[in-house]
Formats: sequence, structure tokens, C-alpha cells
Amino acid sequence: MNPIMPTPNSSPAPHSPAPRAPFRLVLALSSHILHAERLVLTGLLTLLVLLILLNVVTRYTGMPIDWVDEAAVYTVVWLNFVGASVMTRLRMDFAVTMLTDHLGARGAQAFKVVATLGVLLFGLAMLVMCWVWMDPIGIARYGFDAKEFAAESFNFLYTERTQTLNWPTWVLQLILPIFSATFTVHALANLLEDMGAAERVQHAGFDVVNADAVN
Repeated sequence: MNPIMPTPNSSPAPHSPAPRAPFRLVLALSSHILHAERLVLTGLLTLLVLLILLNVVTRYTGMPIDWVDEAAVYTVVWLNFVGASVMTRLRMDFAVTMLTDHLGARGAQAFKVVATLGVLLFGLAMLVMCWVWMDPIGIARYGFDAKEFAAESFNFLYTERTQTLNWPTWVLQLILPIFSATFTVHALANLLEDMGAAERVQHAGFDVVNADAVN
């Protein structure tokens, strides 16, 4: 029996065109950031567990360490922001689909693009807010003299310190501009995929890829 040969009219399944160089750069940057965030999450989770164990042991022995609680709180804060950035790229953010469920494929895709564009604009707005709030150019004009900068601008970000760790507050609050930057890159990568400018990337090392898988 002769094997079935393809007919002259048959052709391989079409492939999406390769993304342009700027688009590839954004997708590659997003992937590298995601990989780094995974390592950071692992480190922060390990640190949090160690801090909790240290707190339990020292309190049980009657020798509590006052800065452990504050360190654990800031660790959780960083975990939340880094995790939110990761969830954005993995598309694990929440969505209300009551409207798009009644639309066709094209309508639902259009709304998806609009929603992702809104996420991108939010990230850009946060970047602007962090720039104005932290005012790196302003403090540089004063030779990085925090007290003189605060006296002239009434921005006391660089003079405040934490209660028990006695760390500069601005160091711990750097998570805000970091999150804004990574969040924006991930949102832009998602937007490129939603607009069809690039194929959707499969992220190796992340077994949980949607909100349903968490449960």
C-alpha cells in the first residue's frame, strides 16, 4: 500500500512572522527580569522563614530581638511587589469577563488589548510618580545632602529612618520604582503579544501559569 502523499495544494501551517528587533528586545528583557524575579522571590521567601523562626526561638527563650518584626514586615512588602510583577507577566491578574463573554473573538481580543494598555499606562504613571517623589536630580543638586534637600523641598524621604532597624527609609522604599519599571516592561511585553506583534512566550520554570492552577 502506497503511503499517502500530500496533495499539491497542501501547505504547512502558517507561522506568525518573527517580531521586529525592538519587540524582541522588549520580550527578551521581560524574560530576563522574570528570571531574576524568580531568584529574588526564592531569596525573600527563605529570608522570611528564617526571620519567623528566629522570632519564635528568641521569644520562646525570653530574649526577643526587637528588629525582627520590622524586618519581616518589610520582607513581606518586597515579596508582594515582586510577586505582583511576576503575576502580571504570567497573566495571573484578576479579570472580570461578564462583558467579553458575550462578545465574539475579535471583540474580546480588542477589549484585552485595551485592558493591557491600561495596565501599561498605570505602570508608566507609577514611574512618573516615583521620579517626582524621589527627585534624584533635586537631591543631586544639593550634593546628596539629605538635610539641606529636606529643608528646601520639604521632602523628608532621605532623612527618615526605620524605627528598629534604623535603616534609611528610602533604601527600603526603592521597591516602588523597581516594581514600576519591571511592571511596565512586563505590561509592554503582554501588550505586544495581545496585539499579535509577537507570539506568546512560554515561561520555563513557572509551573503555575494561571489563577485556576493556584487552587
